[in-house]
Amino acid sequence: MTDLTDGASAAIETVMLIDDDTFFHAACERLMRRTGLVNNLIKFAMAEEALAFLERPDRPVIDVLFLDINMPRMNGFEFLEEALARFGKDFCRMIIVMLTSSVNPQDIERAKAFCAIDEFANKPLVQAQIEAIAAKLKAAGRPVV
Repeated sequence: MTDLTDGASAAIETVMLIDDDTFFHAACERLMRRTGLVNNLIKFAMAEEALAFLERPDRPVIDVLFLDINMPRMNGFEFLEEALARFGKDFCRMIIVMLTSSVNPQDIERAKAFCAIDEFANKPLVQAQIEAIAAKLKAAGRPVV
């Protein structure tokens, strides 16, 4: 887990990123640090590792999940199916943003079929997207500073 703040409170406590592109990990970390809206970032390159982390009783509450569609071994849709099977509706308490660099309309339609997915976003992420998610958490009555 990467602490992104200098001891100050941010609007989003914990973000989880699941994406096999480590360059994208670094870009997201820079973006979230620059916005000052995220306290902690947890990054995984493989979906299976993220599932194992989510099973830990000592893990922090995840406020936002950024999930890539196309990953080796287990793609984003397969991850969601497995997470929903393991954790049930409790898994849906976080905001889930499906990420892609694809322009395939079938990906968008498939993402819309998952009730757990709150948003579908093309890479790269931009500051306005992080700001909108922080506002959505605040509007939902989530603890946002």
